[in-house]
Amino acid sequence: MAASEETSSLFPIFILTIMALPLVPYTIVKLCRFASKKAKSIHCQCAVCERSGKYRKSIFKKISNFSTWSNMTVVLLWVIMGFLVYYIQQISRESQPFDPYSILGLVAGASESEIKKAYRKLSIQYHPDKNPDPEANLYFVEFISKAYQALTDPVSRENYEKYGHPDGRQGMQMGIALPSFLLNIDGASGGILLLGIVGVCILLPLMMAVIYLSRSSKYTGNYVMHQTLSSYYYFMKPSLAPSKVMDVFIKAAEYMEIPVRRSDGEPLQKLFMLVRSELNLDLKNIRQEQAKFWKQHPALVKTELLIQAQLTRESADLPSTLQADFKKVLEIAPSLLEELMKMAVIPRNQQGHGWLRPAIGVVELSQSIIQAVPLSARKTTGSGEGNAPFLQLPHFSEAVIKKIARKKVRSFQELQDMTEMERAELLTSIAGFTPAEVQDVEIVLEMMPSMTVEIICETEGEEGIQEGDIVTMQAWVTLKRRNGLVGALPHAPYFPFHKEENFWLLLADAVSNEVWMSQKVSFLDEAAAIAAASKAIQEAKEGSGATVKERSSAVKEAVAKVKSGSRLVMGKFQAPAEGNYNLTSFCLCDTWIGCDKKTNLKVKVLKRNRAGSRGGAIAEEGPAVEDGIEEEEDEEEEEYDDYESEYSDDSEDEQDTKKKGVVANGAAHEKGSGSSSEEGSGSDEE
Repeated sequence: MAASEETSSLFPIFILTIMALPLVPYTIVKLCRFASKKAKSIHCQCAVCERSGKYRKSIFKKISNFSTWSNMTVVLLWVIMGFLVYYIQQISRESQPFDPYSILGLVAGASESEIKKAYRKLSIQYHPDKNPDPEANLYFVEFISKAYQALTDPVSRENYEKYGHPDGRQGMQMGIALPSFLLNIDGASGGILLLGIVGVCILLPLMMAVIYLSRSSKYTGNYVMHQTLSSYYYFMKPSLAPSKVMDVFIKAAEYMEIPVRRSDGEPLQKLFMLVRSELNLDLKNIRQEQAKFWKQHPALVKTELLIQAQLTRESADLPSTLQADFKKVLEIAPSLLEELMKMAVIPRNQQGHGWLRPAIGVVELSQSIIQAVPLSARKTTGSGEGNAPFLQLPHFSEAVIKKIARKKVRSFQELQDMTEMERAELLTSIAGFTPAEVQDVEIVLEMMPSMTVEIICETEGEEGIQEGDIVTMQAWVTLKRRNGLVGALPHAPYFPFHKEENFWLLLADAVSNEVWMSQKVSFLDEAAAIAAASKAIQEAKEGSGATVKERSSAVKEAVAKVKSGSRLVMGKFQAPAEGNYNLTSFCLCDTWIGCDKKTNLKVKVLKRNRAGSRGGAIAEEGPAVEDGIEEEEDEEEEEYDDYESEYSDDSEDEQDTKKKGVVANGAAHEKGSGSSSEEGSGSDEE
């Protein structure tokens, strides 16, 4: 036991070493990431966003942002390490090696007279007859007397000079770096070590496994419940319009778990009267429609009313009892909308195609929730564009839109195309804006992204696309802003949480309502985009038999494109049956209204005449890629229909939905622009 007591001081050193091994490099990585963050702000600087408080850099906000679980854990571990270092230093002082000269206050090699003189001096101070303090008595006996004897007794002095100890050679003792009470298996403390081993090695992993399995069985990797995905898959329909998307969206299991209290009845009734015009109720049978609405599941009623409060910007008047539920509904809305989007584009037929109309409806609903714009504001006017894009600008209202419409500014694109001076004059003289409000509008317009898409469909190693081939789509999506930023947070003062911009690239056949390929695109993580583009270009060039120099040059070009604000989107799909296909590439933003872009292209699929069956060739030889977009003669180009939003006027459906595909040497480029409200989903499902 003596050995264990002497060596138990090694336990703090052992713990300190184990903690420092992962903590030091992890802390260095976190500090490097913090130092590498861009000083330039990526959020909107307008007065409305500043007043919202989302980006306010107060001391409490900074503390709140810092007080994450990971940061607080790192700080706590460093505090523990500091305490261990202090404790080890104290132990080291107490366990100094025996040095008689130091104890008597002498230098090494002192004479016998000096030794006796120092001993007499210390005896006066520590001798029991002179000092009744028990600690002084103990120090005199254990240290002073022993040191005097070691230097005056010939044998003791010889042992000290020879072996460093007055008692002679000392044997080496080996111990375990654990506290002594853990090693004492006799007595009451004997079970502590056993309980620790059982708890740490058996019970703790078992508990963590149970928690993980119970959570993983309920939630997906995106923290959305499996029950929600099942409901979304079941209720998703090919002709689902934006107003009907809301009915599917609120059926999430997370929303069904929101508590409905008796005290919520009166506030919800008041909210219902405020948002009733947005609920698509039949005004001819308003009483029956209202009764039908309130007969739904209480959680569905509450969720839909709270979402409508966000769309109509009526949330400020909600009582405190509903504010918490309102924020919870909005907090999980982006992840639910993303999963709903995946359910819209998930393969539904033998060709592996999803549905275009509900996908556009989901994006429109996401835009409206983030920007707090009613779905009814997407109803198109005579110019073919609704008021929704205007309402996302600060200080704009329906009255302001009507005023500027009298000056022939009826579309959002017309407002954007004006010079800064022309806009300032329009907004100050017609809308009555102050210079500060005009500046807010300019800040938001500078933040709005402008998208361009360059898309190529090709097959490797063969000429033309034949039915059954695996076709590779390569698209470069480029984002530009007037303020020069690439990745940024959108202007969304009415959405109480941070929301990143995400874009969905859909390659679809608008006539058949089929999505051939879909992929989400983000512009915030440049490093990940560079790595993905480099890998994709490298693999494509290796497959085509390019030289090392050609591959290196192509990768450098791709990296330069990514750094300039482009993202590479690669996808594969199986060529359908023989024929000409008018495809459309939709680049849809889930946060901004009016920034969606379309790219039209024609793809000609030839009858299969190469050796091997369709399925066999693909299974054995793998994907093949080749140039497959045919440039057709003007007289052979056929007009095709684009989808119109459910809010489009019927008088314009037959006149404005016909557009020609733009094809140029195997690559299709952007033709015009328009929001998804113009080219969105079709009419409501019956």
